[in-house]
Amino acid sequence: MTTYVLVPGAWKGSWSFEAVVPLLEQAGHTVHALTLTGLRPDDDDATVATANLDTHADAVVRLLNRAHVTDATLVGHSYAGMVITAAADRADGRISRLVHLDAYVPRDGESCWSATNEHFRKVFAAGATDTGYSVRPPAGGDPRRRPHPLASFLQTIRLTGVAAQVPRREFVYCSGWEDRTPFAALRARLDADPEWQVHDLPTGHDAMHEAPEAVAALLLDPAPARADALHHGPISTVCRR
Repeated sequence: MTTYVLVPGAWKGSWSFEAVVPLLEQAGHTVHALTLTGLRPDDDDATVATANLDTHADAVVRLLNRAHVTDATLVGHSYAGMVITAAADRADGRISRLVHLDAYVPRDGESCWSATNEHFRKVFAAGATDTGYSVRPPAGGDPRRRPHPLASFLQTIRLTGVAAQVPRREFVYCSGWEDRTPFAALRARLDADPEWQVHDLPTGHDAMHEAPEAVAALLLDPAPARADALHHGPISTVCRR
C-alpha cells in the first residue's frame, strides 16, 4: 500500500484532485489531499498575507508527522512542485517518490517567480494589485479558486540536497497548452537527466480534471517504465534511467 500526499497548485484546494482521489483509494491506497495555508475558506487576511513557501512546505511535513508516514509519494501540481521539493528536503528521508505534475522543479535559490515565464509573471503582478499580498485567480476557471499568497510565489527555495536523494523522481509534461506553458525548457532539462523519469500527457494544464484516469494510472504505476518502452494511449512516457 502506498501513501499519497497530493498538493494542489496556485489558487486551488484539495478539491482539484477530487476526480483522482477515489481512483487511488479504490486501488487500496491511502490518500491525503491538502489545501494549503492561505487557500482555506476560513483563512483571514493576516494568514494569507504571511503564508509563504516555508509555510506550505512545513504543512506537508506536519501531515507526515501527524499521520506517522514514513514512505510517502508526494504529488505536486504546478506551483506545488516548489512545495513538494522543499518538503522532501525537510522530511528526513521519508519520501520515496516525487511526482511533479506539470509542476516546477526548482534548484536551490530559485523561486516560482524566477522559474516561471513572462506570461505568468504578468499574471502574478496584475493579480496582486488588489491587496498587494495576494494574487487573485486569472479570469475564468473553477469558481472555487481563491486568491493565492503572493509571498509563496516570491520566496526563494533553500535546499540541502536531501530532495535530490529521493529514489524515484518524475516529471509529467502536459503538452496541450504549449502556447503558455512555462515548463517546456524544464522538460528538456529533465529529459536529459538520467535521474529523472519524464512522462508526456496530451492534456491542458489541469490534467487532474481533463484526464483523471490517465493521471491515476501514472501514479499507480508500481515501477519506472523501461527505457525502451513507450506507452500508447492517453499516456506516453519517455524514461532514461
